[in-house]
Amino acid sequence: MSDPRQFHLKFDGSAAASVDAYLEYRRIVGEDDGGVLMSPQQYEAYKKKVIPMRIKNRLYVSYSSPTGMDCKLIGPETPCFCRHRYKQHKTDFEEIPSERPILLPCQVQGCRCVSYHYIPLNGSQPIRCTCKHFADDHLEKAPYVCKKAGCTKCTGFRSSFTCACGSGHMDHTMIIETAEEREARGHPVGQATPYAAMGGITGFSSLAEGYMRLDPSGKGAPSEEFLNQPITSSDNPFLRANVQAIKAHSMAHRQTGQLMNPDDQVFDDMEERVSAMRRPGESDMDYFERRYQERLKAGRPGPSQRAIGRGFEGPLHAGHRKSLEPKPKSSFSKTPGSSSKK
Repeated sequence: MSDPRQFHLKFDGSAAASVDAYLEYRRIVGEDDGGVLMSPQQYEAYKKKVIPMRIKNRLYVSYSSPTGMDCKLIGPETPCFCRHRYKQHKTDFEEIPSERPILLPCQVQGCRCVSYHYIPLNGSQPIRCTCKHFADDHLEKAPYVCKKAGCTKCTGFRSSFTCACGSGHMDHTMIIETAEEREARGHPVGQATPYAAMGGITGFSSLAEGYMRLDPSGKGAPSEEFLNQPITSSDNPFLRANVQAIKAHSMAHRQTGQLMNPDDQVFDDMEERVSAMRRPGESDMDYFERRYQERLKAGRPGPSQRAIGRGFEGPLHAGHRKSLEPKPKSSFSKTPGSSSKK
């Protein structure tokens, strides 16, 4: 007898397309439908009105360090100080306000948040104020005074939390800017998107912390010296396993004459340099045995053969050591405390 709590659902090939269409609808409409799905006619009219405005007047929101690095790029699900998501704030403007900073008030009924303000998380919880209470224990409006009963010393939210960039939370600023203002700062704006509340998200790398991103909004691309440094045993196993392929590729470029710059180099001793490095977890005996076997396989001379080349002619034979006999004691030697007899 089957369990009545179990349901066997069967879907045809159009089910996946319906799910994709609903996700597309939710990304475009966001919270503007009030929880009630629009009709197809309303949905088409909404897209014709909102999407051109959204592409033209998109706002980029970031939590930036004192050095100008975007430590956190705000996305639709990023929480605000008022505990609501960014997508629940006003993000669409027919005309971008001229005053700065641009205010993005929360649209949840009863919330007094006048503008989106990012608060970092310490694990799964918001960071604490110097009054020892969490950020969600404070008022939603600046200066974010603590609302815990008995907390009378808190004059506003201040935290000693240190960001991954090395700067404190109080040294960071919320930046809400247009595409032109962001490009003037030298940060990427990505491609135009019809989705709601995209904030500063311009790609998958935007989801990472600022110091982990290799784009102009983060740390920046590595230098040429870093990318072309020799491969060692401390590098990724994939790089160590492809030393021969990298060397062959470089040699092929040299033979075809594609290495024209004076900085272009081919590391002929790349394999030797990798082999000379101690591997993780390798003991001394394993290291010397591996090096010895590699030397034999490569046909390089060993210590004994190098000694022959330095002047020791002829083959080396096994020898024997002559035992040392004790010397006879002299009759004139004295031991401490003894006296000589005539």
